[in-house]
Amino acid sequence: MTRDWVPACIGMSRDVDAVARALFSAGAKEVTVKDFHRTGFNLIPGLIDPRAGIVPGYCRGPVPGIGNPNKAEALFLIGMHAASGSHGFLSHTFTSRIQRLTVNGHLMPEVAFFSGSVAGYGIRPVFFSGCPVACGQAHHLIPGIRTFSIDKSGPPERFEAEPWRNRLGVAAAAALTNHCTRPYLPKGPFRAVVLMRDGAETARRLAARWGFERSGARIIFNADDFAQLYMAMIRLCYLSPASERVLPLGLFLYHLMGRIGLAWVRRRALQQGLL
Repeated sequence: MTRDWVPACIGMSRDVDAVARALFSAGAKEVTVKDFHRTGFNLIPGLIDPRAGIVPGYCRGPVPGIGNPNKAEALFLIGMHAASGSHGFLSHTFTSRIQRLTVNGHLMPEVAFFSGSVAGYGIRPVFFSGCPVACGQAHHLIPGIRTFSIDKSGPPERFEAEPWRNRLGVAAAAALTNHCTRPYLPKGPFRAVVLMRDGAETARRLAARWGFERSGARIIFNADDFAQLYMAMIRLCYLSPASERVLPLGLFLYHLMGRIGLAWVRRRALQQGLL
């Protein structure tokens, strides 16, 4: 938790509010927001349209991390990043500890993993926002997806957030009638090569932990289908065999930490007159 985290949470919450309000105005019957950044407790409910359901934290399943998508029909991905190894703004896939991730020889961004994780429920990715590089990757992987980019190449003090949020909401609402996409579920088998930013020793430790191949700072593993690939990446990035065995307790404690962190954000925001 840092000083910058307070305005970041406020900004994320207002971004989400702009999208939720626009979707309801365009005729959406139900909007569920999955807080999927860091601790999973970043969004301030009081700043978001109360008609939207906010789901904080992470779940074991049925979709790892996300939980139960229920009756969702369309996926809107807001504030996503370009793939690890590309030149977008803060490019990373899952974690910044990965310097580069390729699957079957191609860079694999978050839009692929998160869209693929819910494809089994018939959910179509229809809208994506992120930096221009991330939007280009989304277009390349998912034909027909609508995108809205944010250019962070300039100084932050010159960025006009509210006009941009209004345009974001308009673009998201227009995507509500996007019927061009299909559920995104790439076919296996897959061969993943993960280059660890911290070098060979980190790669050695993680590869040994999960029984993966290793070559220098690269971890290599195979997966028969997308579910195996997705779960292998979650294990590699976030878990150990010991923590996976006590995952319900671990998630409880992690959520507790997230709630404490969000309470700290709210308190600091009130003290600073930001709420």
